[in-house]
Amino acid sequence: MKINKLTDTHFHLDLEDDIKNILRRAREKDVANFIISGCELKGIEDGLKIIKDYDDIYLTIGFHPDSINEWNENSLSYLENLVKNNSKIIGLGEIGLDYYHNKDNKEEQKKMFKLQLDLACKFDLPVVIHSREAFQDTYDILKEYSLKGIIHCFSGSLESAQLYIKLGYLLGIGGVSTFKNTNLNTVLKEIPLTSIVLETDSPYLSPLRGERNEPANISLICEHLSRVKNVSKKEIIKETNQNILSLFKRI
Repeated sequence: MKINKLTDTHFHLDLEDDIKNILRRAREKDVANFIISGCELKGIEDGLKIIKDYDDIYLTIGFHPDSINEWNENSLSYLENLVKNNSKIIGLGEIGLDYYHNKDNKEEQKKMFKLQLDLACKFDLPVVIHSREAFQDTYDILKEYSLKGIIHCFSGSLESAQLYIKLGYLLGIGGVSTFKNTNLNTVLKEIPLTSIVLETDSPYLSPLRGERNEPANISLICEHLSRVKNVSKKEIIKETNQNILSLFKRI
């Protein structure tokens, strides 16, 4: 890992994307470290092929709550086999709960979530957590485990931020922080850099509204955070990369 360069800790990329040019544009913006999130079968399979060709790209795998229809009795062993046999799979995620799209399968979501958390415990891997309109259930479940990880796309209150941090989680900060109508920057002023990592969630949530997001935009997120926290971009890169190295033992 290039410690003095930017890292996109969470983005989605598949074989249909213009991978070479996406990475070229990112590297031109001082982004040199990449973590793909494979959170459904296609994303996992594409991610596995991509990380074979690029030394600076790693992968997290898991089943997103919106991918619950893909989950079956073989899914856990499928994930376990991949984790056992590929050292570039560095964590489980994004996994979690989403009550925005579907409130009718909460118990099924919780069951799938817990099984994947159990797997993370078995292999001592960090987790990347998706939680949308499900803070209390997410928090109550995570309290049951001695895991560390990232709260993906964090945009909650200061209270929820502090509760997650107390559990040992980092907060994934992305393009939402640059939106004019966000309250996130008030929270960010109170959160130490030791609890933050940067992410784009490409191709979603671009800081350039109306445009497709991509890892190059991590530089814009870093610049915005620099202004909010009143610290140098260099300091943000240093601190957030140290957080990543402390969390992901396989990097």
